[in-house]
Amino acid sequence: MNVMNSASSPLNEETLQPVPTNSGQPRRYGDFPTFPAALDYAAQGEAGFNIYSGKGVLLEALPYKKLREQAIETGLRFLGMGLQPGDRVAIVAESDGDFARIFFGCQYAGLVSAPLPLPVAFAGKEAYLATLRGMITSSGASAVIIPQIIEGWTNDIVSGLGLIFAGSPAELMARPVPDIALPDVGPDALSYLQFSSGSTRFPMGVCVSQRSGMANVAAIAHDGLQVTETGDRCVSWLPLYHDMGLVGFFLTPMTCQLTVDLLPTREFARRPHVWLDLISRNRGTLAYSPSFGYELCARRPASAELDLSSWRIAGIGGDMIRPHILEEFAERFESSGFSKNAFEASYGMAEATLAISFAPLNSGIQTDTVDLAALESKGVAVAPTSPDVPSRTFVLCGKVLPGHGLEVRNSEGTVLGDRQVGTIFVSGPSLMNGYFRRPDATEEVLDSHGWLNTGDLGYMLNGQIVVTGRAKDLIIINGRNIWPQDLEWSAETAISSLRSRDVAVFSLEKDQQEEVVALIQCRATDPDTREGLRSEAASLFRRLHGVDVSVVLVPPHALPQTSSGKLTRAKARTMFLSGAFAPQPEVEPA
Repeated sequence: MNVMNSASSPLNEETLQPVPTNSGQPRRYGDFPTFPAALDYAAQGEAGFNIYSGKGVLLEALPYKKLREQAIETGLRFLGMGLQPGDRVAIVAESDGDFARIFFGCQYAGLVSAPLPLPVAFAGKEAYLATLRGMITSSGASAVIIPQIIEGWTNDIVSGLGLIFAGSPAELMARPVPDIALPDVGPDALSYLQFSSGSTRFPMGVCVSQRSGMANVAAIAHDGLQVTETGDRCVSWLPLYHDMGLVGFFLTPMTCQLTVDLLPTREFARRPHVWLDLISRNRGTLAYSPSFGYELCARRPASAELDLSSWRIAGIGGDMIRPHILEEFAERFESSGFSKNAFEASYGMAEATLAISFAPLNSGIQTDTVDLAALESKGVAVAPTSPDVPSRTFVLCGKVLPGHGLEVRNSEGTVLGDRQVGTIFVSGPSLMNGYFRRPDATEEVLDSHGWLNTGDLGYMLNGQIVVTGRAKDLIIINGRNIWPQDLEWSAETAISSLRSRDVAVFSLEKDQQEEVVALIQCRATDPDTREGLRSEAASLFRRLHGVDVSVVLVPPHALPQTSSGKLTRAKARTMFLSGAFAPQPEVEPA
């Protein structure tokens, strides 16, 4: 993929000072009717965004006061073009000041932002363009903003879409600021569309209103993270087109007047320790990552001078939580002042704006080890009767946020008790209005009583939710419910050459029977080594899980991921069936 390196202004870091940690104003925890009202208040203090390069060089210091002024001007530019309140503006989301100015400009103008992904997690230009055009079409956008890094693809992205404006942030900012009034933006106005990270062929935008967005960020700040009166500072590399980055480390900090140090998502995998360096350097206290981010940091060389003692909440979200990775990270950085008690498990999804539950703070990762056979055959999570019994360890993801509801139900809709596995349902003021222009899809997940079917499976344990997997990924063989994550994790933890996200497991219908397939990324080229990996994995699956698996070796980086870095089994399955892993190895049950 030929993507130009992002250009930056020639700034001297010695003269450019970062926005300070403390805002110098009384802390408010998102108790505002709208995001513009929240920014109006934050602009009265000293906090804001600091934009860093992938090497940790400060590129822009953007206090909320300055952001407010620039956002209002940007919103007026949109209105001056003829856009009307309620129109959608698609923003290909780079982690920079331009995104902040444009996103909040839309909020002030009553326009609906639609953050879209950069081409970091898609297999090639054509697939990326198809995904992007699908999202733009689905949102019915009137304008599309394309950052400099992919500016050369503008015609491919927008041709034939009949847009009022399509161009770079610089082209947008060159437009005149008209002398007109901003509209009144109320709590029930639509704020933004959040596209699911797995949206591809039929992308659906989650409708987040000002009211539901503010309800979630207020609960995150006050109850989930328990933001302190002074001293808290955020450091994030998370993508601003994904709900964890957008809501967790862009909107929430602003609504409670926190400073954020932002790194470009697209460079994190190459230099993960810049994230840790910034936490150390700027005394960051709040930072989140999916498990794989901690894994990357633990396996790469790090500065011996790191001081991570300020990091009070090291959050994990965006994917199933892998406790062995977190243990490795904690051991690696204990000497740098990191405390394993800082780990904070949480559960959420875009359809609930972001957060649904948080584990108790300062308690680290709490786990529950259950009998795998009982889980698969009886749908109950009970302790193994002996150490030799095949088991699975899950992470407790905390209690539901105040003002929200969470239930685990069976297929008949009956609420289940502790340790009984069922589908997770949630309710409360943070839920989406629905999927944009998709009432059919909305009705499938939102009932008339305001409960959302999350599509996740799990069980309750002492008031906390334990997530076991996605219902649509479940494999059913001979009456057993087999989670693909179980097989993936077994291989990745037991086979030393494998890393997280190296294995994708799914099922196929073959000769009226369900066949389980494991795609395993293999870095070796020696035939004997490859055959050894295939044989070891097949034997492991049979021994630990009692299931025959067809093991197929695929090249490194071949398995598809979503924009947030999750493995996407559905796409891996589709690719496998289409022969994408040619030359296709012979697949025989092991």
